[in-house]
Amino acid sequence: MKLTLSVIKADIGGFVGHSDSHPEILGRANECLDKVMESGLLIDYYVTKCGDDLQLIMTHQQGEGSEYIHKFAWDIFVDCTALAKELKLHGAGQDLLTDAFSGNVKGLGPGVAEMEIEEREAETVIIFMADKTSSGAWNMPLYKMFADPFNTIGLVIAPSLHCGFAFDVHDVKEHKRITFNTPEEIYDLLVFIGAPSRYIVNAVYHRDTGEIAAVSSTQRLSMIAGRYVGKDDPVCIVRAQGNFPAVGEILEPFASPVLVEGWMRGSHNGPLMPVSVEDSTPARFDGPPRVIGLGFQLANGRLVGPRDMLADISFNLARQQANEMADMMRRHGPFEPHRLPLEEMEYTTMPDVMEKLRHRFTDIPAD
Repeated sequence: MKLTLSVIKADIGGFVGHSDSHPEILGRANECLDKVMESGLLIDYYVTKCGDDLQLIMTHQQGEGSEYIHKFAWDIFVDCTALAKELKLHGAGQDLLTDAFSGNVKGLGPGVAEMEIEEREAETVIIFMADKTSSGAWNMPLYKMFADPFNTIGLVIAPSLHCGFAFDVHDVKEHKRITFNTPEEIYDLLVFIGAPSRYIVNAVYHRDTGEIAAVSSTQRLSMIAGRYVGKDDPVCIVRAQGNFPAVGEILEPFASPVLVEGWMRGSHNGPLMPVSVEDSTPARFDGPPRVIGLGFQLANGRLVGPRDMLADISFNLARQQANEMADMMRRHGPFEPHRLPLEEMEYTTMPDVMEKLRHRFTDIPAD
């Protein structure tokens, strides 16, 4: 069965501050999607949240980038934004960067991850959603899942994975793309995706069958808007089992928290903490950054689930380590490496301050 799985998200208002999503917002989104279901456009849907981001998970047969799917998702965000304004939620509609829909939500603010697949006999997918971080936050987890044998032993001992995977990498500043084949091009791949603010893993493919294994949202809000309007808060879909890593191999990267950009005002590095949906409520310094993972089985397009995969007690130590890392980073205050490097501050007040003080800089005399 040819099926499209779409995850479209937007920050349309925070409760309280940037910490959570109001229950009435989630309720309104469910009401809207119920009406869409009556039209037959969708097979199934699930509404959830990660921090202050509204997440729409949908299955259909309209293909990737469908104007119909993107239009009603946009309309839901607009409707929920109106409710957010009534509730006087913080930053109501901050991810909607324009008043006009133009056929696709990409480039308009919301984050999008979609894949069109032939549904397998047992189709297992895990959908990761993050808050208070950027779209490059998936680079290291995706590398570990699909290229690191110390994380994914299937790359060594499972015949269906031994051929390796191809990584589609986007240069979000130059709007170019390149594909790297692993394992033979691992070193070249790491040169680029080790700089996740610019080079972002967009998708991963099985090299033997060509099947899509994972896809992520690569939208960079600040680059679209030309100013700081909140962090990207990306989403990522990963297929599991069979020709792909096992569920446990896909979850394993989040057992060791790493530093990602985002956190307070999108201008700091902080640990990516794996949590349950219930605990995806960043509070300390508007953080630290959070990641949730919902697991589904797909059955003729029906979303069977979810299971809250990162709620498991096996991630307790990772949560503790993330809090300790947060302590360490917070000690730096406005200094790097807690604050992002200057080249990543171009959408904050930094350019204005530099321009105001430019005339006060003088040449240093030669010795």
